Amino acid sequence: MKKITIIIPAYNEEASFMLIQERMSQVLEQNASYDWEFLFVNDGSTDNTLQQMIKLHQEDQHYNYIDLSRNYGKEIAMMAGFDYATGDAVIVMDADMQHPINVIPEMIKYWEEGFDDVYAQRQDSKESWLKRKTSHWYYRLLQSVTKVPIQNDTGDFRLLDRSCVEALKQMRETERNTKGMYSWIGFHKKGITYKQLERQEGVSKWSTGSLVNLALNGIMSYTTAPLRLASALGVLVSLVAFLYLVYIIIVTIIYGEPVRGYPTIMVTILFLGGVQLLSLGILGEYVARIFTEVKGRPGYFVNSYNGEKNHPTKSAGDKS
Repeated sequence: MKKITIIIPAYNEEASFMLIQERMSQVLEQNASYDWEFLFVNDGSTDNTLQQMIKLHQEDQHYNYIDLSRNYGKEIAMMAGFDYATGDAVIVMDADMQHPINVIPEMIKYWEEGFDDVYAQRQDSKESWLKRKTSHWYYRLLQSVTKVPIQNDTGDFRLLDRSCVEALKQMRETERNTKGMYSWIGFHKKGITYKQLERQEGVSKWSTGSLVNLALNGIMSYTTAPLRLASALGVLVSLVAFLYLVYIIIVTIIYGEPVRGYPTIMVTILFLGGVQLLSLGILGEYVARIFTEVKGRPGYFVNSYNGEKNHPTKSAGDKS
């Protein structure tokens, strides 16, 4: 019997656990021909999320949980989930249960047909108009500046074959954008659509700053276009400055030039300074990521796995 792991990262989601248990029970009933593992990743929650995980684990052997040593963010929580998942395939779902379980049989069907990555695209979203639009614009921008094909309106809700999971486990960077990684590793992909459900409990933990940081990671991780933009701006500004210099020389030779032009000088200085700061900022973003990665620190530490305090932190080389 094939085994499928559903990874559910959670941060302060105690209010959602009754719904999670209800939905996972339905998954078991509707897909009884598979062995199921429901793997929670507690991402440093400060409420009773961990206690809810422990309770489910004690009541039902299908539930396992990883308790991370602190809040690392969803990207690292998913990394831990990939490391500890034991299924032949893995499905990633959000703890708020906005991902509908009725598409899981369709995912499994395509997986059985030979697809390695069955990703779900949002057909309808409950998010605000501004958030939907900015997300759409971001994906269009990312597609235009990177050579890696990025799927539109696609998040982490997907089924991954074990081959994809093993590939992702080898990618140990801590400044992660997993959505781009899914595309980067390749494999045989299939897209399906779903309608996002409304959140029934709790509130979203994604702040505007977190979303901006995730977007920057996506751009910085898969393209050097910002660096090329800085170079292009430098060339353009230099060309404009040279043409302006030629203009001043010609005007001075023909008409003479009295001592004036303070506003022009200030505008020019401020413009050049802005371009320089922009270029330095872009360079700084890349250097900051290099600084983080060259330390070689583990992506996360585990406080416990199913209550076992001294359970070793897994890595890409672990087979168990």
